[in-house]
Amino acid sequence: MGTPDFAVPALEALVAAGHEVIAVYTQPPRPGGRRGKELTPTPVHRKAEELGIEVRHPLSLKSPEEQAAFAALGADIAVVAAYGLILPQAVLDAPKHGCLNIHASLLTRWRGAAPIHRAILAGDKETGVTIMQMEAGLDTGPMLAKVTTPVEGKTTGELTAELAAQGADLMVTVLADLNAYPPEVQGEDGVTYAHKIDKAEARIDWAQPAEQIERQVRAFAPAPGAWFEFEGERCKVLAAELAEGSSAAGTVLDDGLTVACGTGAIRPTLVQRAGRPAMATADLLRGWAIAAGAKLG
Repeated sequence: MGTPDFAVPALEALVAAGHEVIAVYTQPPRPGGRRGKELTPTPVHRKAEELGIEVRHPLSLKSPEEQAAFAALGADIAVVAAYGLILPQAVLDAPKHGCLNIHASLLTRWRGAAPIHRAILAGDKETGVTIMQMEAGLDTGPMLAKVTTPVEGKTTGELTAELAAQGADLMVTVLADLNAYPPEVQGEDGVTYAHKIDKAEARIDWAQPAEQIERQVRAFAPAPGAWFEFEGERCKVLAAELAEGSSAAGTVLDDGLTVACGTGAIRPTLVQRAGRPAMATADLLRGWAIAAGAKLG
């Protein structure tokens, strides 16, 4: 049960390990494509079809009919990774060994929808994956296994790919000897919630410290992209480095787009104007003069 790219490695790993994947549940196809109208299947949907596995994509699992159809599979276990639908108790109880979730944080820290973004924004030194037994609460179930990795300068895109691979490997390891991983009940110490990302959070507030803005850039790369405005046009910052210098927040300090922050400064290194591909800052400045002394909104 999964939907985005994050869940694809788990599906591939389960098949490669010799498990019989009897069905894949994923979100329904949504409008997308170049024109924004064609129904586009999810990454997990496409991979399941490629592997010749039955795909189901109900809008909800709340109806007795959908719950009965799930129970009729007679599954030993359900593996869940970023599925995006609430699993009713009847679904949680249907498989012989319940439902195991690949959660992209070191629980109890960052329960919820956006654990990777939140870990970067908070300046966490490390994050990881927790394999947990699902229950009715939000990421509150007993934990079976964890793996950790340093955050150190990684973007959300980079961490997502890394944790997806680590989570897939860890799930296969756990399933190979389920009895070797007794569930550990989560306490309430250190609980934090990774609330869903609001697009408004991506706007750069130059009054923030440079270190926080640099984390914001990494947290929102590749999407939705941290951004600023200049001359009424929005520009995304997809990568940036800490720099020397000081002035009023939002002031451009040199001809390389070094920008003063509340404390310190940052220098964007990969940027994107609206409707254009991402480019190095030097390429941007050749076509869009943002001179020293300019103020960024």
